Amino acid sequence: MEILQFLIMPFLASLILTGIHAYLGVHVVERGVIFVDLALAQIAALGATIAILVGIDPHGQGAYWISLAFTFLGAAIFSLVRSRRARVPLEAIIGISYAVASAAAILAMSKATGETEHLKDMLVGNILAVSEHDVIKTAILYGLIGMFHYAFRKKFLLISIDPEAAEAQGISLRFWDFLFYVSFGLVVTSSVAIAGVLLVFCYLIVPSVGAMLFSESIGKRLAIGWTMGTLVSALGVYLSVRLDLPTGATIVCTFGGVLFVMFIAHLFVSKPKYEMKEPSVLRSGHKAEVSS
Repeated sequence: MEILQFLIMPFLASLILTGIHAYLGVHVVERGVIFVDLALAQIAALGATIAILVGIDPHGQGAYWISLAFTFLGAAIFSLVRSRRARVPLEAIIGISYAVASAAAILAMSKATGETEHLKDMLVGNILAVSEHDVIKTAILYGLIGMFHYAFRKKFLLISIDPEAAEAQGISLRFWDFLFYVSFGLVVTSSVAIAGVLLVFCYLIVPSVGAMLFSESIGKRLAIGWTMGTLVSALGVYLSVRLDLPTGATIVCTFGGVLFVMFIAHLFVSKPKYEMKEPSVLRSGHKAEVSS
């Protein structure tokens, strides 16, 4: 009972992270910008590092607003760069942003005291230390962002899945991209402060990838992703306490192990379509050659 009482707040925080990130992960995977979460998370961590460097409490409101300002800057850059006619792919800009933000954070931490501890918190966080106040505040914020995305779900999904159709309907890709990345940045900034960069990335990508193995429907993928995230969170938090391991890193490794098991299960339950029947294009071409 003592262990369960100790784990209740970290587990609730994990559920909240699962709820919002599994949904956002569907958009990220469909857009093909897999590392945007990692880049924005690193940019948010850079903002928090700068706050520490200038003497601001890393757990205070000042550090949060500086981190959020850095994240909004990254969101503006990503929304402006996206274009079907752009000569440089968005994923390249995202990768460069992540590398520069990581290097800048390391440079900033080299001038701060306790840089090793700051680096560990930035990467894997300390979700065991989350308070009831943090859980309630994060739940309210993510609930509002979830309501915003639900209200405009058709536009957000159309832009993620079929941007050409969205443009044909007169929807401004850059404006709605900016709204998407701003809301995404709000989530990432809060999540990094709780769970660290690596765990936030896993919550975003791994449930979506695992769900894609078994379904193409958005609704089913969300259901699978939420279920996977909930079970992995519970198992990872429990293992970290039982084995006396860092919680964030334990959940990340648990995500990787469960995804591997899901992939093996997918290989057994699925049958490649190309083994079942001949492609229709080849059949029609073959018939045309026979008739001629």
